[in-house]
Amino acid sequence: MTDHDNSSSNRNHSDLSASVEKASPGAPDRRRVLIGIGALAAASAAPRGVFAQSNANDTDVLIIGGGIAGASTAFHLAEQGRDVILLERGEIASEASGQNMGGLGGNGWGNNPDLLSYLTAGGVEIFKRMQIELGYDMEFRLSGTLTAIHTDEQFEHFQDRVSSLRAQGYDLELLTPREARAIEPEANGELLGYQYSTQRGQADPVKSTRAFAHAAQVAGATINTGQNVTAITALSAGGYAVRTGSEEYRCQTLVLATGAWCGPVGEMLGIKVPIVPVRGQMWATEVQPPRVFNTIGSAESSFSWSQNNGADVSHPPNLTHKNRQRFIRHLYGRQRKNGEIIFGGDRESLGYVSEPDRAGIEVNRGHAAEVIPLVASLPISRIWSGLMPFSLDGAPIIGKISLRENLFIVSGLASSGFGRGPMAGKLTADYIRTGHMTHVLAESNPDRCITEA
Repeated sequence: MTDHDNSSSNRNHSDLSASVEKASPGAPDRRRVLIGIGALAAASAAPRGVFAQSNANDTDVLIIGGGIAGASTAFHLAEQGRDVILLERGEIASEASGQNMGGLGGNGWGNNPDLLSYLTAGGVEIFKRMQIELGYDMEFRLSGTLTAIHTDEQFEHFQDRVSSLRAQGYDLELLTPREARAIEPEANGELLGYQYSTQRGQADPVKSTRAFAHAAQVAGATINTGQNVTAITALSAGGYAVRTGSEEYRCQTLVLATGAWCGPVGEMLGIKVPIVPVRGQMWATEVQPPRVFNTIGSAESSFSWSQNNGADVSHPPNLTHKNRQRFIRHLYGRQRKNGEIIFGGDRESLGYVSEPDRAGIEVNRGHAAEVIPLVASLPISRIWSGLMPFSLDGAPIIGKISLRENLFIVSGLASSGFGRGPMAGKLTADYIRTGHMTHVLAESNPDRCITEA
């Protein structure tokens, strides 16, 4: 997972969190949420919905899920003038979107942008807009990513990979250890080399996800937290009734942005969504002075997965474990603005088991020390974990589910949902607004894999 960070950092963002609506039905006080937000966002705050509402719980579009993909979908729909309600069973950013490393971006747009280019490079542009134009402090920066190369086989593979991608217009290069240490002094100079991806960056997951939710409110959306969905019913006149533990909502269009829980939510609609929950876990050091400046990775896993991704009928591709046995190590990490150095990497399919595994943490720490040796002497201060939504075929699931009327999904973003969720949300919003699927979403068409239950 390239973006797994600290769920306990929620407490550091209470100011923005306080402005996101709690579980109170109805529209937010737009005069309050407009305070301090730029004119660009304020200009789109007036609701211009098309669905006739009989009460505060009726809406044009209802989104289930308050992660970054759901919040981005709400924001972009509200900007387009749609009446939107977003329901989250916990707090905004309480699941994977707030628990990841905070990595984002890719290798640029390339000469012929595909879906991955849109989700990564397009996501970077949305992060820029949110922080630079709309003024949200998301701790976003384009730091670049260094991926360590450990063996001769990996080096040959990455030589070919970098050459091929550069020929396609992507922005990355192969560095010697000396060149890498010029931009990352703590990098291991004894390794064979490093891939350097200049268009990758980082941001704080909780701050960022809550910024999207707040921006959605500014644009006119309603964000209701503490709303656990218990039943969904298709209405004879069209649209859906969605029941939570305390309320009932009605909408014309329904969006599933429920991450690793898309399977159980899909069952409420009588459909089978092939999303598998995969546990990712992380660890942090105590606060350090600035020591690590890029996001950090290792070539070990990507090289191994390029030879055999391990997928079968019940396991998605690119895991580190199968049947509770490790077959590869995976690594990602960075230093947060608060000074913690954080690393993670394991991807294990265990159902909805989310408690961290200390033995796996120690394996990951050893891996990190091979790339950034200083971490070997730094004790682990805390560990955490979360569940990521992997599709069984490894591709995102974004778009309209044709088995039902006016039903959309944005999920299956695997380990990279934090960085790719913002653009996935925008593409979903554009699809709902226009009624037409953009060509890049053909790769993520839900009809390839979602079936009747």
